[in-house]
Amino acid sequence: MKRYAMFINGEFVKHGGAMFPVRNPATEEVISEVPAGDVQHVDAAVAAAERAQKAWAKRPAIERAGYLRELAQAIRARVEPLARTITEEQGKVLPLARTEVRFTADYLDYMAEFARRYEGEIIQSDRPNENIFLFKLPIGVIAGILPWNFPFFLIARKLAPALVTGNTIVIKPSSETPNNAFEFANLVAESSLPKGVFNLVSGAGGVVGHALAGDPRIGMVSFTGSVEGGVEIMRAAAENVTKVSLELGGKAPAIVMPDADMDLAVRAVCASRVINTGQVCNCAERIYVHASVVDRFVEKMVAAMRAVRYGNPLLDETLDMGPLVSQAQCESVEAAVAQAIRDGAKCVLGGTRAAERPGFYFEPTVLTQCRQDMAIMRKEIFGPVLPITTYRDLDEAIEMANDCEYGLTSSIYTKSIDVAMRACNEIKFGETYINRENFEAMQGFHAGWRKSGIGGADGKHGLEEYLQSHVVYLQYDRDAR
Repeated sequence: MKRYAMFINGEFVKHGGAMFPVRNPATEEVISEVPAGDVQHVDAAVAAAERAQKAWAKRPAIERAGYLRELAQAIRARVEPLARTITEEQGKVLPLARTEVRFTADYLDYMAEFARRYEGEIIQSDRPNENIFLFKLPIGVIAGILPWNFPFFLIARKLAPALVTGNTIVIKPSSETPNNAFEFANLVAESSLPKGVFNLVSGAGGVVGHALAGDPRIGMVSFTGSVEGGVEIMRAAAENVTKVSLELGGKAPAIVMPDADMDLAVRAVCASRVINTGQVCNCAERIYVHASVVDRFVEKMVAAMRAVRYGNPLLDETLDMGPLVSQAQCESVEAAVAQAIRDGAKCVLGGTRAAERPGFYFEPTVLTQCRQDMAIMRKEIFGPVLPITTYRDLDEAIEMANDCEYGLTSSIYTKSIDVAMRACNEIKFGETYINRENFEAMQGFHAGWRKSGIGGADGKHGLEEYLQSHVVYLQYDRDAR
């Protein structure tokens, strides 16, 4: 069994304090022990990042980008062991874990390309003999607090734009899935990245996360996780008026129009509930199907979900789905389904834990006859559960889709350009996918409305999150010789 150490100022730090176990969700076996960091560890990591930041920011951006490319190459040389680490602690199927690792390397390279592309401005002045310059400068020390569903990629999503723009970073991994972050720290230790630019502190969110968010030396907290976690981050950051960038929960609606390609809609929506065992904040979580085609949709969807194969992803690479991440997550999904049935939903497939084996498995589940006021249609599920309801016309479908405290992603299936354009203009979500699965591109901008978050990630707009403006008014003597 592995025992990991925190990574602070370019060194793995000996830890004589408490450790906590990490379990394989497919077997429930303890696979590692990880340090339970405290406020002193946070203080040391932030101090190291602060010391390193001034020299790091003075390096040309293209030089900083070179370190990102070096890390990307190191990741590509270790795809298989990194993927197996992710699968072992998180439960996603191996092909998806390999995709996550490769995408992480690609993301580092992509953000490195901005070294020559992010720009300031020269603004026109109202005065003679004056120039106004707007510089784009690093914020300073970034705190990156990670979730457990795509833990390795989220390191890059926070680290890459931070580093290329001249910031340094302290990462706190999820306590459910910290092993991959320590393996990333091993790559950093083997690289030429200067000490203190990247730091890693593990531990409870209420201790390490709170200390990071409340540290006055932190310039921005980038957090991905639950709404409740985001609220706590905002509270801790408020005392110092620290900038926050939050990607929180989602309850993505999918609208299936009468003219939809039904096979495409079923395939894409089914993938949303199966990928990563439904533990993806941007995938379809509630389905609105026109009453005239709902029977056909349900028949096809039940067949598709029934065909889903699940089990231990380290033993069979051909599986569609692995376990949920933890006992608590399994219990949460089970409770949500049970409540929906009590509220009047009809369970036409699945609905229970797969109890015949060890591990945190939940059956692929389809619920019909759901109503808009049910919790299953309003609260995030984060599991392989698909609640379905009907609508009469597009106006009603859009109204129900927008009737939500979340606002991350949405989707619609139609062959009508008029319907598609109405969806673009009237669905109030950060992203809308038309006739395709819910999965964003690194060059887009992944950002939510309402309780789904503040700020966003990816693309040039995501890069801007890690910069602040400095405007300079330069008055000069025109007659100077």
